[in-house]
Amino acid sequence: MAKASPEPILIVGSGALGCLFAARLAQAGYAVNLLGSWVEGIDALNHEGVTLLEGDRRQSWPLRASHEPGDFTGAKLALVLVKAWQTPRAAAQLQECLAPDGLALTLQNGLGNRETLAAVLGEERVAYGVITVGATLVGPGQVRWGGEGYISLAAQPVQEGLAQMLRQAGFQVDLAENVTGLAWSKLVINAAINPLSALLNVPNGELLERPGARQLCRQLAQEVAAVAAAQGIALTHSDPAVAAEEVAQRTAGNLSSMLQDVRRGAPTEIDAICGAVVRAARGVGLSAPVNETMWKLVSALQGAT
Repeated sequence: MAKASPEPILIVGSGALGCLFAARLAQAGYAVNLLGSWVEGIDALNHEGVTLLEGDRRQSWPLRASHEPGDFTGAKLALVLVKAWQTPRAAAQLQECLAPDGLALTLQNGLGNRETLAAVLGEERVAYGVITVGATLVGPGQVRWGGEGYISLAAQPVQEGLAQMLRQAGFQVDLAENVTGLAWSKLVINAAINPLSALLNVPNGELLERPGARQLCRQLAQEVAAVAAAQGIALTHSDPAVAAEEVAQRTAGNLSSMLQDVRRGAPTEIDAICGAVVRAARGVGLSAPVNETMWKLVSALQGAT
């Protein structure tokens, strides 16, 4: 077990991934603070700690949670794990509580999060990574591990310490030179799995058991890869369809974050995922009809206009 961190790590977001990272870091001996907006979740975290469920095992660890950024002023490191549509609010909160020499690491879905944070905090205070880790929120402050994934961080000196910290917390971590390629590689996975799982109301692995869904999954991944290629962006996987299927298999029992949002009646990240693909495609003179259909269907499902 790692020594407790000299400075608490700030988690921004009280959803599934926020609670998963809080639990794993606390389990590894790190002090954790959590900034969220869900009152019920904040209350549960303060009274019962963060709870991680893995198989039949259930463990909890204490942490400090609040919805007030002023409670965490001087934060040296923040992991940003809110939904893409919440990023502007997170940036404003971090402007209030992140130390002048602090660092915010975004591990969010979709495109544009890093840019939104950097516009408020400054480029030098924002780091970037992508994750394919699965988690399901089963109650306020309670998260179920959804299957092994990986974390890829941009290869820069500041990230080496972060990588070591996350490895100590039990995550598979690598450093990559191609930051833009990382973002688009993650977008391939998100676009291929999330909207289909949300529309069909099934866990990730079931997409591979339904021939029609599996075909759509592959088409979505290939469309994203084609848009990336048209922009000269090199992906981190050679076959986007196979990469999406491998993640679906590794996280077979997991409910995608988009499906969890739909079930809760909450806004989804469809605009930052399939919507972002469609807008980028138009920018290079291409179309992305399958992604556009998913964008419209999920938007209709959640009542968006």
